[in-house]
Amino acid sequence: MNILSKLYYRYKKLLKVLRLYLLIAGPGIIVMVADNDAGGITTYTATGAQYGFHLIWFLILLGPVAYYVQEMTVRLGAVTKRGHAEAIFHAFGSFWGWFSLLDLVLTDWLTMITEFIGMTAALHIFGVPPWVTVIGACVLMSWMVLQGRYWTWEKLALLFCGLNLIYIPAAFLINPPMHEILRGALIPHFPPGGFTNELFFLLMANIGTTIAPWMIFFQQSAVVDKGLQEKDMTGGQVDTAIGSVLTVGVAIFCIILTATLLPGQNINDAATAAVKFMGINKYLGACLAIGLFDAGLLGAICISLASSWAFGEVFGWAHSLNHKLKEAPWFYAYYIAVLAFAGTVVLIPGAPLVLITLFVQVIAVTLLPAALVFLILLLNDEETMGSYKNTLFQNVANIGITAMIIVVSTLYGISALFPNLLK
Repeated sequence: MNILSKLYYRYKKLLKVLRLYLLIAGPGIIVMVADNDAGGITTYTATGAQYGFHLIWFLILLGPVAYYVQEMTVRLGAVTKRGHAEAIFHAFGSFWGWFSLLDLVLTDWLTMITEFIGMTAALHIFGVPPWVTVIGACVLMSWMVLQGRYWTWEKLALLFCGLNLIYIPAAFLINPPMHEILRGALIPHFPPGGFTNELFFLLMANIGTTIAPWMIFFQQSAVVDKGLQEKDMTGGQVDTAIGSVLTVGVAIFCIILTATLLPGQNINDAATAAVKFMGINKYLGACLAIGLFDAGLLGAICISLASSWAFGEVFGWAHSLNHKLKEAPWFYAYYIAVLAFAGTVVLIPGAPLVLITLFVQVIAVTLLPAALVFLILLLNDEETMGSYKNTLFQNVANIGITAMIIVVSTLYGISALFPNLLK
């Protein structure tokens, strides 16, 4: 009876911890899974088709990198109760504040276009005209934020996060070669042909789609809007860790799908891969198309909010999802304008949509170092962070990540100027 009592006590304790986590969960999972947006899915499918399983090890390494960066936003938001844009203005002044905001606006605008590209391409497979997709997506996303409750928006976003995992069961339908997958996952190596400009471009694109400036702004603002406190920090960190595992998992299974079924083929976008899958297995192709639409929708949901929150913080607008439309008119007006503007670009005849999709990931990674430097400086401000400032290990890890990104960004710039350098 004593053993049963102990088991029951542990069960109740575990249930309490789980309930507490579910109250805190949200920002970390959403930002990480939304990171597998339309541009990300295109990048992963292109990587798998071109290089097979050879770069899975590289994707695995990016998981901890994404966690260490995003974990800092949890602490900064919970302690300061400020979004990232507001925190930069407060700590570094208006010059650097405007610099970071314009950096965010540029990357968010380009990335939002890629989300609509992905959504329209995905539903076009099922015969839906692009203008219908754009209008429908804008209406859905506007409805989500105009509910006047952060909690409602978050739960809806988590539902779309669940749909983003469709690539995982889809990969098990094709009986992939596990020994090749394990070799690609466990043994760091370059694909046959060595280190080339093409490989470097895809490595940069994979970094850019795993860590992006909008993620920093989004998660910190979400932590503030959700109302997380210092006591909730552990739950927020667990939430972010789970999200990082999910985002890497989806990326790996996307690579597995195209590396198994479309090896060596020139795949410029995920929609092309979905059409090719349709010829092999219509259900598999449908899964990839649905997943691509969901990825674009989820990315657009988060990226548009990252910009809206940032502008609200800088201009002093009411900027919480807990506000009704009449309480925060400028916040919601900016949000809807961002959606409409990005969606309209996609409908322009002859726009270089595929090129935008691939290059936006690289642009994001070249602008990322500035955002990371601000983040690290803020996390080392003892007056602001107190006992929650970065530890020595956290500084070593995050400074190392920033240095790595600066190096690869510089190398990419050099390779762009001298395209024969790596051949």
